[in-house]
Amino acid sequence: MWLPEGGDATVKPPHLGSDISHDILGIGFGPSNLALAIAIEEHNAGLPPERRLDAHFLERQPRFGWHRGMLIDDATMQVSFLKDLVTLRNPASDFSFLCFLRDRGRLVDFLNQKTLFPLRVEFHEYFEWAAERMRHLVSYSHHVVSIDPVRDESGVVTCFDVVCRDPGRPGRTLTRRARDISVAVGLEPHVPPGVELTERVWHNSELLPRVAELTAQGRPVRRAVVLGAGQSAAETVDYLHRAFPAAEICAVFAKYGYTPADDSPFANRIFDPEAVDVYFTAPSEVKQSLFDYHRSTNYSVVDMDLIESLYATSYREKVTGRERLRFLNVSRIRDVRPRADASLDIAVEFLPTGEEQVLEADLLVHATGYRPRDLTALLGEAAKVCLRDDGDALRVTRDHRVETAPDVTAGIYVQGGTEHTHGLTSTLLSTTAVRAAEIHGSLLDRRVASA
Repeated sequence: MWLPEGGDATVKPPHLGSDISHDILGIGFGPSNLALAIAIEEHNAGLPPERRLDAHFLERQPRFGWHRGMLIDDATMQVSFLKDLVTLRNPASDFSFLCFLRDRGRLVDFLNQKTLFPLRVEFHEYFEWAAERMRHLVSYSHHVVSIDPVRDESGVVTCFDVVCRDPGRPGRTLTRRARDISVAVGLEPHVPPGVELTERVWHNSELLPRVAELTAQGRPVRRAVVLGAGQSAAETVDYLHRAFPAAEICAVFAKYGYTPADDSPFANRIFDPEAVDVYFTAPSEVKQSLFDYHRSTNYSVVDMDLIESLYATSYREKVTGRERLRFLNVSRIRDVRPRADASLDIAVEFLPTGEEQVLEADLLVHATGYRPRDLTALLGEAAKVCLRDDGDALRVTRDHRVETAPDVTAGIYVQGGTEHTHGLTSTLLSTTAVRAAEIHGSLLDRRVASA
């Protein structure tokens, strides 16, 4: 339990039936809350117990995992390794990607590649390495079911009770109390309205385990259809083309062709920490303009190297006379009907003419992106003390804290889902380390102010 200078270590919030009490409780343990955990751990190092921040994190997965279904063996990161969990906050931290490489004995080998962009599987290994070192601060397999405000004798909300299922006692729950919570539950797969995911209809977030399952079962794939025009869609097309060498792979998208990602130096400044300050203080119409201008840095765009590789493959197949890679551009899927043999009839409309063709396919993969999770549903009763703007979005301060009613002193920090206030970096790795520093600093400042 962290206390300000001169504070009384015996003064703690009342438990009122709670099992455990914390200064800060994180909900979700992906890269964002992992970075916050490291920032707090480094702050606590060398401090006496009464000066430390008591932190804990809850994660519903049984172990750390970040987009496991898309850890394609040759896919690379789209952000520099220097935008890891700590470097932009503390370049001297031994939780950096470079320290991970040194620990694994690959530092010189990596440098010899002359690249800023590691393999995605290697960066995931780095996250796992850091998460394991924070293992004492995390409870895995803990699914949060409610977050309830707790009021003191004067009616002020001073903390929250976070109730989760107790994995060691089926049917029972465990309650942890915290002065502040940090919600970082990531994004959820998005599919078009009315789509039902089945054994033959997937979201690309399940790509690797689903392909592995089909391969193990020996089930033939003659044709697969991929809907989407972004990076994950192009990667899915490329992966399926290699995974099923006898199958035809059809890419369906409304564009004329894949749009290259704008990763030029000036455009990339939209991901600088200072750009968050500019965005946050800008009028709403300027925010919208910035978002629209720079969508091409992240949304529905593809790395140029992958675009060129897919085009080269398509042309090579035309030359050899065996075309397995097809691009159905300026098109959309109008209907999907299951067949008696468990395959699918997929009706694809060519938008300029309205002409339809029906593809008999064994797989349909929706590479249709992700969306922020519904924080209102997650927060439950705690959502009732949160303030909202004219668009019914959460009002969030610069330090990533949700604005709350005047009778609330407990804090709700959100990492992700704040594009309307903090810009494009809200759901990306680019400012993860900086955001962790800002939340950590806010926690300390508010403790001093409350003292």
